[in-house]
Formats: sequence, structure tokens, C-alpha cells
Amino acid sequence: MRVAIVSLVLATALVGYFLLPTPTDSQSATYELLGATGPPGFKRAREPQEFSFPQDHGPHLDYQTEWWYYTGNLVSEGGDRFGYQLTIFRRGLTPGDTQRESDFATNQIYFGHLALTDIGEGEHVALEKFERGSAGLAGATGDPFSVHLGGWNIESLDDTGSQVRLRASEAGIGLDLTLAATKPIVAHGERGYTLKGETDGAYYLSFTNMETQGSLEIGDRIIAVRGSTWFDHEWATGALGPEATGWDWFGLQLEDGRELMLFHIRTKDGGIEKVSGGTLVEPNGESRWLTVDEFEILPITTWTSDTTGTTYPSGWQIAIPAEGLELVVEPWIKDQEMRLNIEYWEGAVKVGGTVNGQGYVELTGYSGSIQGLY
Repeated sequence: MRVAIVSLVLATALVGYFLLPTPTDSQSATYELLGATGPPGFKRAREPQEFSFPQDHGPHLDYQTEWWYYTGNLVSEGGDRFGYQLTIFRRGLTPGDTQRESDFATNQIYFGHLALTDIGEGEHVALEKFERGSAGLAGATGDPFSVHLGGWNIESLDDTGSQVRLRASEAGIGLDLTLAATKPIVAHGERGYTLKGETDGAYYLSFTNMETQGSLEIGDRIIAVRGSTWFDHEWATGALGPEATGWDWFGLQLEDGRELMLFHIRTKDGGIEKVSGGTLVEPNGESRWLTVDEFEILPITTWTSDTTGTTYPSGWQIAIPAEGLELVVEPWIKDQEMRLNIEYWEGAVKVGGTVNGQGYVELTGYSGSIQGLY
């Protein structure tokens, strides 16, 4: 479960397909466009399907929303810790690959979020960009697997998509990383199909542990780093139920060789959707789905942003009794808020308790419901 948060400056991104007025409030305009049901004809994820790789690493243009999501914990040669996020989103305006006369016309909009967390310095920087999916500005392919957005690139290094190179640089921060999956791809839920509401779901695949090496750019510094990355790929059309307001997502890599994905979809009345769940991945790559009744996520403290005034959970106890797991998850630094067109919290965390580890947590819907964005 990853955020389908798509940052949008409408007057620029939609030129060549729809002509829209320049909004006076870009955030409200984003919600207005993405909160609509959109043009008819998009497929909906309502049953499992078979996957074929590397093709299914690429775009699924018959679905409205899709994203390729990389988050990781890295360490420099001197022992300094960093977190990073590189995400590219795709949003379809109409289904399929529509061909038009102009090279600049498109029915696909691509967006990206790039973030670096310098844990030692207590600093977190997040940037976004957007382009139309035409004229070489942005796009994606399945065979070979690649995604690009301006100068931000995800490029497969093998025939399966399990080894990739990430490159992105913007406004003084950047990364150049090589990733290699250590386990087979994980198909969450029922063979890769996860319900998000009463009738609709999403197709959700992950490489939960990718060995990572390369460099980070911070100002005038180029820092050699190594570590581990979590990769999510998800696509859907209007998956969330009508009562959903946001979610809490955890992607944790444990030192005993297991990985753990958990999510709670929160509702308007303060409850949790029954379709919430997770996946436990064993050291040998085998995985099993966890229903919401099999685990507990208990927030233990909060943090309030001085910039936006939004209050988020900022520490959690996680229990999975059947696995003997009792974990304490804490942010490496409190302020890892993504202050972009749509605000959310996404940050590097450390894990203690019965097993130590590290990972990433994502919190959406705390500054306003994300209903309609996914």
C-alpha cells in the first residue's frame, strides 16, 4: 500500500490534452481534479491476475493510477546515516495509450517525489516535479523496464527488472544508486491482489530487500553509501472505500532476515477498514498474508509540524502474537514531512524490540482526507 499522491500544477501539466484555467490555489485544484471519478473506461482491480516480468514492472495504462516507489536506509563509509525516497507516479486522464497529432499531446501525466534525510544533521529535504507523458519528457516501458521523468530515471540493468539504477538530481540534492533484489518479488494479498474497499482493490508487488550502493548528492558533497532499499509497484483505479480518509503504511527490514509490510486504512469515524492487512516475508523469500486481526499497531507518541500545524503519530508498538514479534518503531528524526502540493509524512525509521531493524513509514490523510486520490 503506497500513497497515490500526485503533485499537480495544472496549467502546465495538462497543456496539450485538456485546456484548464490557471488555478489560484494549486493544492485545491489538485484535489478537485483527482477527486473526480474521471473519464469512464478505466479498468478496476477486482480479482487476481497472472503477472509476467519484466512487462508487468512497466505501465498499466488501462488503470488510472500507478506508482513506482523506492525508499531506503543508507550508511556512508564514515558511518553517517541517510534515508531516501524516489517515487514516480502515473495518472491517466483517459484509458490506454492515446495517439494524437502533436508530439506534446498526451493522456498520461507523470509526477515525482525526491527526498533525502540526513539523519546526523537532522535535516530532511523533499522536492517534486511533473511532466506530460510525451515528447520524451516522461514515460515508462515494461520490456526493458524503465521509468523516466525529466532527468529522473529508473533503468533496469537486467532482463528481469530485479536490478536497477536510480538517478535523480534537483536543487542541490540527488542520488545515483544501483539496486539488486536479494529475494524474489512479493505478490501481496491474493497473488498480488489486495482489496482496499468493499469492491475495489489494487495490484501490489514488491522487492522487499534490494542491496543498494552508490552515491548521494547533498549541496557540494558527493557521499558514497551502501544499504538497503524497499521497492513497491502498485496500480489501481479508485480503490479506496467511501469512508477511508488515509492510511499508515510500514515497510520494515528486520535483522533476522525477515521483512514486514503492514497497513491500516483509517476511516472517518476513527476506525480501521477491515481490508487492512500486511505481508510477512521469510528469509528464504516465502511470504504469507496477514489479516488485520493478526497484528496490532499502537501509536505511542505524536509530533506536530511547526510548518503545517499537522499532528502525526511518531512512534509505534507493533505486535504479531503468532510470530512472537513485539516491535517498537521510531523515526530516526521527527520532521520527515513531505511538504509538497499534498502534504504527508514519509520517513526512515529504526526498529527495536524482539528484533532490531530499519525501514520506512508513510502517513497520509492527517492534513486532510486523501479520498479520491487513489
